[in-house]
Amino acid sequence: MLVMWQTWAMSEITNRFATGAPQNLEERFASRAAHMKPSEIRSLFAVASRPEIVSLAGGMPNLSAFPMGMMADVVQKLVLTNGAEALQYGSGQGHPKLREQICEVMALEGIRANPDDVLVTTGSQQALDLISRIFIDPGDVVLVEAPSYVGALGTFHQYEASVVHVETDDSGLVPQGLREAIISVREGGRKIKFLYMIPNYQNPSGVLLPAERRTEILNICREAGIFVVEDNPYGLLGFDKPSPNAMRAEDSENVIYLGTFSKTIAPGLRVGWALVPPSLKEKLVIASESSILCPSNFAQLTISSYLAEQPWRDQIASFCDLYKVRRDAMLDSLDEYFPASAKWTKPGGGFYVWVTLPPEIDTRALMPKAIVAKVAYVPGTAFYADGFGSWSLRLSYCYPTPERIRVGVKALGGVIKTEMSRRGSGELT
Repeated sequence: MLVMWQTWAMSEITNRFATGAPQNLEERFASRAAHMKPSEIRSLFAVASRPEIVSLAGGMPNLSAFPMGMMADVVQKLVLTNGAEALQYGSGQGHPKLREQICEVMALEGIRANPDDVLVTTGSQQALDLISRIFIDPGDVVLVEAPSYVGALGTFHQYEASVVHVETDDSGLVPQGLREAIISVREGGRKIKFLYMIPNYQNPSGVLLPAERRTEILNICREAGIFVVEDNPYGLLGFDKPSPNAMRAEDSENVIYLGTFSKTIAPGLRVGWALVPPSLKEKLVIASESSILCPSNFAQLTISSYLAEQPWRDQIASFCDLYKVRRDAMLDSLDEYFPASAKWTKPGGGFYVWVTLPPEIDTRALMPKAIVAKVAYVPGTAFYADGFGSWSLRLSYCYPTPERIRVGVKALGGVIKTEMSRRGSGELT
């Protein structure tokens, strides 16, 4: 009898799953799925990770200066003394001790915060997703810098926002450009939800927004009834002087502040946070719990133990020294190997340099030739929602050694000069 039942059951499973009927899953996608497109940077990883390629594309922190033995001790002690808590589910808002410590970290940039207003997230990218989910209706306008962080653009597109870029210069977002963008959007009858920006060593440009512009931008947004999402991954990574106080330090009601430990400790732990006005906290917690239930308790307590037991400020200083040497290697190499008609930013911190070439050079079309020359970068179009930036590119100096940076910049400079010569465009040296 048992054998007969098993035979019948297997027959039913076969009939049920081996029908040969097409699934046509794409026809069943929600409309928002049309806005899910791969990141140009992520698409480069497979190629750029090949050992023979000098990757100036990715923004991976360099962990060569990180004391791995120390972190191993921290993790071992955590598991042996508090493993039952560390390996268990935790609070949807984040561990209370870590939220207190996050407030201490933010105090370095002038922020006075209550731990109750902090939501711990799986990297600041999740915080950006949650904010977008709560605030953006299809067709709403989000104002962003020109250029802007590719991960943010992808999130806004996923929630069917209309992204409008605001003019920038060598000092960051231009206040008058912001005024004009607000007027233009509203004259078209469209609703602006918020301004998203990275004021410190911006990704991708590397520029630092001066303190006086921060105040002016906050005043403009306050008068226009627009709040600011301040994304600050790089604020503690200034090379020669501290960055200005965070915008959140000046306005606690109209600024949502996003932070992360990915750039100052380790990206693999995936611990970030959002500091929000009290009226928003409950909605963010509910949204977070619906997607991940709770951030990793183990990762949170690892970070918390590290902050409590180790000289983390000294470690950040050592990262700054490491990145400064690499920044200098990149700027020196650009001076030596790039054409005179090229222009680039000179960042005082962070990870990136933004290069602008003559407009006839299409950096996206140039990528295959660069790969043949064994160097990778990110084309400028990745950082615009409207296809702009085709003659620009982002170079990252955070991960390669200074020697590899020089090799990569030399190779890329040769590719660009060859293309300019082929097109008969301008001075090459």
